[in-house]
Amino acid sequence: MVFLFRDRSVVNILLVLLLSVGVHLHLGADQITPTVAAGQQNGLFSYVLAHYIYNLPLAIQVILFHALLVTQALRLNMVMQDLRMFSSVNYVPAMTYILLSGLLMKSDLITETLVSNSLTLWMFIKLSRLYNNPEPKTLLFNIGLIAGISILLFHPLSILIVVVLFALAVVRPFRIAEWLVLLLGILLPYYFVFVLLYLNNAWSTAINYLPTITFGSPLVGAENLYLINLGFIVFASLVGLYQLQLHVGRLVIQIRKNWGVMMVLLFILIISPFLFSSLGPQVLLMGLVPLSATISNGYSNPKSLLLPNFLFWTALGLIIINNWHLVKI
Repeated sequence: MVFLFRDRSVVNILLVLLLSVGVHLHLGADQITPTVAAGQQNGLFSYVLAHYIYNLPLAIQVILFHALLVTQALRLNMVMQDLRMFSSVNYVPAMTYILLSGLLMKSDLITETLVSNSLTLWMFIKLSRLYNNPEPKTLLFNIGLIAGISILLFHPLSILIVVVLFALAVVRPFRIAEWLVLLLGILLPYYFVFVLLYLNNAWSTAINYLPTITFGSPLVGAENLYLINLGFIVFASLVGLYQLQLHVGRLVIQIRKNWGVMMVLLFILIISPFLFSSLGPQVLLMGLVPLSATISNGYSNPKSLLLPNFLFWTALGLIIINNWHLVKI
């Protein structure tokens, strides 16, 4: 099956959509369990999901879910190809994104973390343009602005500030003016929010707009099968990192720097679930973008299809086992 997604045919867009429907078939059959309570404060995404999305009919929620997931997968695929981070043009990153979503998600539909992946990908796109940019201050201000708005939308995305600061330190020579412009962009959304709260005598609610760190493990109470899924993802990630190491020496400096930013994004977003453990296993979806990019090397780089097919059918087999109750019906 992997050879189909290694092709650059436009037909693969349809295959990605069909894979999404097949992998998440249980979403249309199971009873929806909202992941966000109406009074929960994790950012504006929490409010929108609880008050608007979860009140829609099941069919519309399913359509919105697949539209969001497939759009994110194809967008990641397009970015990886435009930046030439793989040696050939294919749809492997989109395929990997869909498969990993099936392993990490349970019976829920749209979650805060799934929506936030669009912001994570947008941030990476902006960071990839820092190298040799003729107008770095404008770009840095926009990056900071996106980071600040992202925190307001979903508080755990505050961890991306670390990625942004690292990318600026690695990709560009140190200039104090650029760092100040970046910090100004990050703080500007909060400046307007706090001014509005002050003018409306609602300063006591300001704490609701700030991230709350809760140390712990997001896997407390997780089922054994879910832990097996995570074990496979760790194995596939190691395979992807090994394949990347074999090919990274052939890449030009700019692409190496982009992979460096992606690796920092992977490391930081893997740590983040332990900093925001109150969200439970759903917070693991925050690493979907860098995980998909990394594991895609294991599907795309080997000349022989033996290893890629093994990874593909193992992932698909785990997804089938996760939804075995539907097969028995």
